[in-house]
Formats: sequence, C-alpha cells, structure tokens
Amino acid sequence: MTDVIASPSTRRKALQQGVDIDARARALGRTTLGPEDLGTQPTASAPAGDTSYWDVDHAAHGPIREEPMSRFAQVAARNLGAANTLIPQVTHHDRADMTQIEALRCAWKGEAQARGVKLTALAFHVMALAQCLRDFPRFNASLSADGKTLILKDYVHIGIAVDTPHGLMVPVIRDADKKGLWALSAQIADLAARAQARKIKPDDMGGASMTISNLGGIGGTAFTPIVNPPELAILGITRTEIVTVWDGDTPRPVPMVPLDLSYDHRTLNGADAARFVANLAQRLADPGRMII
Repeated sequence: MTDVIASPSTRRKALQQGVDIDARARALGRTTLGPEDLGTQPTASAPAGDTSYWDVDHAAHGPIREEPMSRFAQVAARNLGAANTLIPQVTHHDRADMTQIEALRCAWKGEAQARGVKLTALAFHVMALAQCLRDFPRFNASLSADGKTLILKDYVHIGIAVDTPHGLMVPVIRDADKKGLWALSAQIADLAARAQARKIKPDDMGGASMTISNLGGIGGTAFTPIVNPPELAILGITRTEIVTVWDGDTPRPVPMVPLDLSYDHRTLNGADAARFVANLAQRLADPGRMII
C-alpha cells in the first residue's frame, strides 16, 4: 500500500510517535487514517508488553511517597496481567432471589450461635456453586497450556478470594460439594482468619475448580472479575439489594443478589454462561432443595 490518505497533522503525529503510516494502514485494512488510528495498535515507541514509557518522574508534578509492593502482591499482579491479556474474557450478569436464604439464616441463628459458627450467605453461595459445577462439568475444567485439550476434573474445590493488608489471597475449600452448610461456614471463617493473619499454608492454596470474589460486605451493584487461570471462570458477588418484582399487578419487594460470572470464551460461550448462572440462581432461590 503506497497511497495512504492522511492529513499533514496525522503524518506529523505518526512521525513523532514512530508509527509507520503504511504499515498501520495495512494492519487496519484501511486506506485512510486519522490521528485516532495511530493508537489502536502498539506503536514503535510503546511495543506490546513494554512498560518503560510509564517510567516517569512523578515527583516533578508534586509531593509523592513510595510504598513497596509485597512479593506476593507482585506475583498476583503478574498473573492477573497475563490473564487479562491472554484470555478472551466475557462477563455474564444476573441476580438471584435471596428471600429464603435470609429466612433460613434468621431461623437458624440460635443453632449457629450454639455451634459457635456464623452462618453466612457465602456458605450458601459455595454450596450452590459446587453443585452447579457437578451439573456443568465444562465449567469444572481447565484448558491445557497449548490450548488443545480440555481437562475435566472429578473434584470440586472452591477458591475464596480474601482481601488482606498484604494482598489478595485465594485459599481453597477442598471437596466443597461433599460438605454441609455448617462445615462450609466454619471453613470459610477459618480460611479468612488465617489469610488475614498470614497463616495460610501452601496446601491451602491452588487447585480450585472456580473462585468466588465476594464484595457483598463492601458494596457495589456489579463488576467484572478477572478469570484466575488455570480456572475457566470466576464468580463475582456484590451487595444484596431490594428489587421490586411484579406478581401480576402487585409489586413485591425482593432481596436480590447480583451475580457476575466472568469466563474464558475460548472454551465457554454465552449460552453456556447464561444456563450456568440461571441454574445457580435457581438453587439460591430454593435453598431447601439444594440442602436436601
């Protein structure tokens, strides 16, 4: 391509940024370029993966202070950066009726106190997700490094993302599909406490079928969690809110929890995700059947 149409200002900008006008036009399949097209692909001065151009003197613009990132946080940052770059991710949003779960938590509050356990909504989420993973085996899988083989797992381990002062940690509940609500509640509390105290052991980490990132205690209405490879999906939960549901002409206030499922589109498609989350929402809406 030799006759690329571009204004003098666009050509001047391309020259300043080190962008080859002809090469950029070929990459975009275009014959006409504007200044906005110069940044749609990595430029010669900022190649993909190169962050050297971020290295600026921030102190030149005002007072600053520096805080070193922990080794654990650096490892997590590299993993999340790679996941977000290499995995084509999509997030499916839905919500579930929490009326019956909240009623059970209230009814069983005395028994929870007697057991010395706090029965959290998260325990119900873990149980529901574990059962869904049994019913949808392609979500309980990993893709081989070469992308040619789907590895289906005959176990269900659920990772619980825990926000700690030293970084995000994801301890894992092993065989979550074989445990009851009281056992799940106790293990969630134990793992969270040990994560906060930096007492999580290597055996407590890794090998999850899927991770839950629960922001319900903080807030929010939706978010897009990043898939934690080699898992194929991650479930995000935000704060339960009261939503008006209509029964014919009668409005009814219903506590609904937002559910955000991010998934690896190389192996899972939108219909898969919609069915998975719909099944999950049904289990949460009818916890009696789920528990039995």
